[in-house]
Amino acid sequence: MNPRQIIEKKRDGGILTAEEIEYFVQAYTSSEIADYQAAALLMAICLRGMITHELMALTRAMRDSGDILDLSSIPGKKIDKHSTGGVGDKTSLVVAPIAAACGVTVPKITGRALGHTGGTLDKLQSIPGFDPKPTTDRILSLLSQHGAVLMGQSETLVPADRRLYALRDATATVESIALITSSILSKKFAENIDGLVLDVKTGSGALMPSKKLSMQLGRSIAGVCRKMKVGVVVLITDMEQPLGRAVGNALEVKECIDFLNGTAPEDLKTLALALAAEMIRLDGRVKTQREAERMASEAVSTGKARQRFLDIIAGQGGDIQTIENPDLLPKAKNVMAVEAKRSGVVVRADAKLLGRAANALGAGRLRTDDRIDPAVGLYLHKKTGERVERGETLCDVHWNDAIRLLDAIPLVEQAFEIGSRAGRRRPLIHAVLRG
Repeated sequence: MNPRQIIEKKRDGGILTAEEIEYFVQAYTSSEIADYQAAALLMAICLRGMITHELMALTRAMRDSGDILDLSSIPGKKIDKHSTGGVGDKTSLVVAPIAAACGVTVPKITGRALGHTGGTLDKLQSIPGFDPKPTTDRILSLLSQHGAVLMGQSETLVPADRRLYALRDATATVESIALITSSILSKKFAENIDGLVLDVKTGSGALMPSKKLSMQLGRSIAGVCRKMKVGVVVLITDMEQPLGRAVGNALEVKECIDFLNGTAPEDLKTLALALAAEMIRLDGRVKTQREAERMASEAVSTGKARQRFLDIIAGQGGDIQTIENPDLLPKAKNVMAVEAKRSGVVVRADAKLLGRAANALGAGRLRTDDRIDPAVGLYLHKKTGERVERGETLCDVHWNDAIRLLDAIPLVEQAFEIGSRAGRRRPLIHAVLRG
């Protein structure tokens, strides 16, 4: 086959065959096709889109570009959860142990931070000793013992996605619905899962800022899952402001520990329990969503989810003393309070700006090789709709580098807007799409 002809066909609005897509992905993964040719196809897909059978072929080809986890020795269904990324979005750290405590098997591939959004792996690695890449044998052992594993993408798992994602980031094609769908699902299908609960964010801090685009992405992923016989539930959730109050790796881990100990911001609690309940229902353990929600809530209130979190962390080499005593987690040398300049009601706490501020402090990355500072970040004392008096603290900035602080403070100040009255409240969960 000729790569140029495939590029031209998609550029001109044609529908690619499964054979053409498989050839292109395999040839690019083995370096027979150059980056500039792959970039051209990515842009053509971004502009022209893909129909469902093209998406299925692309997802399968990417999945088959490397190893596939064989989880057949683990009885029962395997259910995963994925988020399209947001600011303060730490739900995976608590949803996996809640679901596992309710009997669900959760093989969870997690990612790293890039841009203004956080990464679950970076949060987990703020726990000393945590191993993000267990061997296949260790994965099977952890799933058998604890029902969940929180792992990064290995070098041999879906290598096509790793190469294509780096290229998408450099060619302004990250936001393509077709390419997001295939990127997410190729990794999920490489886990041999039976069901997927997807959290698609919408709002200023989301990959898809509008609800319309978020719904399109949700329907795209749900459509491919249905065709591949994988159960799916998509939640469209709000990312106009950060989730919870902590933004930054160790700070978010501490907030998760607080949640499992019974104290957490209401939005984090509501969303985490909703996601875990959908996983429990997909697993078939209960018939109704109400029963699933009750099980998830009881797993937290009885301490079973907390114990499962300890088991998962310890099983992957993490120091559980930091869970028992979160003060042992990495801490910034300095904390600066950003104060309200007037009294009123917080009408905006912009997620993207606050994510960029945390990134500027060193909590995230602009490039894949940037180093993370696990201790730095933000803690929001005030969120949208809350009353604040002049001089009261809006946000604590945890910092280590004075130069980085100078970059971050203007972003924090710009993120908060105070008005005389509360604006219209946005729902936390905008919509639920069930397969």
